[in-house]
Amino acid sequence: MLKIAYHSIYKYTLPNGHRFPMAKYELLPKHLITHGIANDTNFFEPEKVASTHILKIHTADYYNRLCSLNIDKKEIRKMGFPLRQELVERAHYIIDGTIKGCEFALQYGVAMNIAGGTHHAYANHGEAFCLLNDQAVAARYLLDHNLAKKILIVDLDVHQGNGTASIFANDPRIFTFSMHGANNYPFKKEVSDLDIPLGDKTNDLDYLSTLKNTLPLLLKKVNPDFIFYLSGVDILETDALGRLSCSIEGCEARDIFVLQTCQNNNIPVQISMGGGYSKDIEIIIEAHANTFKAAQQTFF
Repeated sequence: MLKIAYHSIYKYTLPNGHRFPMAKYELLPKHLITHGIANDTNFFEPEKVASTHILKIHTADYYNRLCSLNIDKKEIRKMGFPLRQELVERAHYIIDGTIKGCEFALQYGVAMNIAGGTHHAYANHGEAFCLLNDQAVAARYLLDHNLAKKILIVDLDVHQGNGTASIFANDPRIFTFSMHGANNYPFKKEVSDLDIPLGDKTNDLDYLSTLKNTLPLLLKKVNPDFIFYLSGVDILETDALGRLSCSIEGCEARDIFVLQTCQNNNIPVQISMGGGYSKDIEIIIEAHANTFKAAQQTFF
């Protein structure tokens, strides 16, 4: 059964005019149910994750200052959010959703989080709508509990996973792969174990060709026993913060290929949703929903 993490705290409301589309977290579960992609039994409600798990990845100084809202204005600007206690609480629930999703993925082959993919969060600071790094914390959880020995992070958000790359730069148990827009944020990239920067206006054909020529070989090289997939839909041509030119159909084909590759190789995969900033919220919802549909059709 496809298990999907969702909590009402995900749909936190930002001030009017803020460009981060928080409404998608409320609309997407409804869309999945309405269109028969999921039903109530597919969803599970995460809890507030214990700080001990977070502190395996994030520094105590940053974490304690974040929880007490003792973050200076410069740091808050880098985060992109008007920092509130509710957002900090939300980050805790997202991480628990990803951790529990890993456990479900080990059982069923795949699991998903309606939110997450907070790959810009570093060990000691947050950036670009990311306060705490959910997949990084979950990856460390798997290793610490002997649930995985070698992990591959497949980050296909249009923005490089700079925080994740930095966190695992010296950990040979975790291989970070980021395929992203060369000219997108972050403008100063970190070094992943494998980075593939794509030029502006990269279309479906070139995008999918690059991915299909890379991922199978990467599995042979890394030999992972668990995969994290960050399935951002900001690769779309309509995306306000992206510079690529993929269609909704191309984005869906990407998801199908990644998930079929995981399934064909019997590697469990946890999926966090990542970015999507098209001006039309319906485009965002459709593109994200296609990822959930691909998981259902591939694994169940």
